[in-house]
Amino acid sequence: MTHAIFTEMTASVTDLKRNPMGTVAAGEGAAVAILNRNEPAFYCVPAEEYQAMVELLEDIELNAIANARAGGPFIEVSLDDL
Repeated sequence: MTHAIFTEMTASVTDLKRNPMGTVAAGEGAAVAILNRNEPAFYCVPAEEYQAMVELLEDIELNAIANARAGGPFIEVSLDDL
């Protein structure tokens, strides 16, 4: 059975147990697919890349909120009233 792997670097669970930081470093800042019996078990994602993914997801969520409100009712206000 074939599996999609979304990284350029892979490592085995054994490699990860043997040298966790070396496994992360092998990805050179990108995620590393951790394989268990030649099947992807999970992705080891460096903190910087994880933070970037979370920020991107937050941006997508905020854009969806803004798009949903774009056609909504508008209230006229004066800057002097604020």
